[in-house]
Amino acid sequence: MTRFALTVEFDGRPFMGWQRQDHGPSVQQAIEEAAFAVTGEATVVHAAGRTDAGVHGLGMRAHLDIAKPITPFRLMEALNARLRPNPVAVLDCVTVPDDWHARFSCLARHYEYRIVNRRSPLTWEKGLAWRIAAELDAGAMHEAAQLLVGKHDFTTFRSAHCQSESPLKTLDRLDVAREGERVTVRASARSFLHHQVRSMVGCLALVGQGKWSAADLRDALEARDRARLGLNAPPDGLFFLKADYP
Repeated sequence: MTRFALTVEFDGRPFMGWQRQDHGPSVQQAIEEAAFAVTGEATVVHAAGRTDAGVHGLGMRAHLDIAKPITPFRLMEALNARLRPNPVAVLDCVTVPDDWHARFSCLARHYEYRIVNRRSPLTWEKGLAWRIAAELDAGAMHEAAQLLVGKHDFTTFRSAHCQSESPLKTLDRLDVAREGERVTVRASARSFLHHQVRSMVGCLALVGQGKWSAADLRDALEARDRARLGLNAPPDGLFFLKADYP
């Protein structure tokens, strides 16, 4: 049995998320079905993170175990052939030790949220970014975002369906930057709560529009109450960028 680590890119729009679901297609299901078609083996694909419906991946790390003799390159090529026409691509495939785990060996996860700040509707980027018509103050958003960096109880920014044992998380980075009409939020941490990034971005958007102050964001964090959340950003603009390993 050989363990293969995959780097996966996917467009999340047709999927109910990464994780297998009873009520719709998932990225995990697409890869597992492709692997079965290639090897004849039923295998489980484990990922660095679970993404929501509509969330995208640029560099998701995952692993699977296969008994059939096959080289990483041949496996990557075969998976990509079987994945069509799903908007999923294996960008890289390597062998790893048996104790390497895409989820449990991960040291950090990095996300990017893309906002297009303009009045005109989105065309080819529809579903790939969040359009906000009102002018955003990216500087105010970035300054307020630093209040969330560090170890906190993120209950306010946690989905009611979150399965994490604790709301305590350490946020290593939360940066906001503007380039033209594009406002990008980048977040890094060892792990995140369900909806944490989207919830933080939604509240930062309120700050950017002048509807919230930095103090309002701090108060929402300290309330440790989901009912105090200002806004949960849509999944459209969220991308899993990459995962770090030893």
